[in-house]
Amino acid sequence: MGTSIMAVEFDGGVVVGADSRTTTGAYIANRLSDKLTPVSDRVFCCRSGSAADTQAVADYVKFYLQMHKVELGGYPLVKTAASLFQTICYQNKDALMAGIICAGWDPIKGGSVYSITLGGSLIKQPLAFSGSGSTYIYGYCDANFKQNMKRDECIDFVKNSLALAMARDGSSGGVIRLAVIDKDGVERQMVPHQQLPKFYDTD
Repeated sequence: MGTSIMAVEFDGGVVVGADSRTTTGAYIANRLSDKLTPVSDRVFCCRSGSAADTQAVADYVKFYLQMHKVELGGYPLVKTAASLFQTICYQNKDALMAGIICAGWDPIKGGSVYSITLGGSLIKQPLAFSGSGSTYIYGYCDANFKQNMKRDECIDFVKNSLALAMARDGSSGGVIRLAVIDKDGVERQMVPHQQLPKFYDTD
């Protein structure tokens, strides 16, 4: 669970974000990994837990959604993707170490965020965060989260939250990767280490 991942609804879409550090025990195996995985055109998942487990689950969901999209003739619902994640994680809960946040946009529900826990529970919520770094930012998120934030407010909120988690959690670090998903598509952003928000003076 050495990671920090997050997804937040805003008025018209969602912002998903994650740090980029992958650890093997105390060893940093990859400092620039991408934990934001697209499973459909406008649906992403944030992965925490075992990298191998979460990658395999995301590949299965992406395969099923491709078939579903052909049958549907349009964008699959975010809830459909989240339900697929839940089914796979629940049916294999004894063998998987996978905590996943599924978020995106569809023409019916708009932007929505679902959290799939280690045991395979599915929870819809406007704000979801997970991983080892999440334990450090409960207070900040409780104090600063607002329903129906504007797009730019939401981006800043996710950036600040992840920067705080990365500053305190030794298993989180690297850069911040973001994906802003709405009716117009997906915009990817990357915040390099030297441009991370800072909340204290280190000099």
